[in-house]
Amino acid sequence: MKRSRFTEEQIIGVLKEHQAGLGAAELCRKHGISDATFYNWRSKYGGMEVSEAKRLKQLEDENAKLKRLLAEQMMDVATLREMLGKNF
Repeated sequence: MKRSRFTEEQIIGVLKEHQAGLGAAELCRKHGISDATFYNWRSKYGGMEVSEAKRLKQLEDENAKLKRLLAEQMMDVATLREMLGKNF
């Protein structure tokens, strides 16, 4: 997965500038991001504090790890079932 150039703290800082009254187009120009990136950030991080964003990132990482583990287990089960099917 591609790493972002911006940390959660920076993203939330940009969003707080928007809440303070700066326009979206002006912020995008100032920080060198596209309008789509800004609106994606706003939908994901809007109204969050830095600690909440860090917790969200931690939960997303944990979720990805659990999904990988589940996929590996499902492959193991499928392999075992295939082996059992050939023996009988």
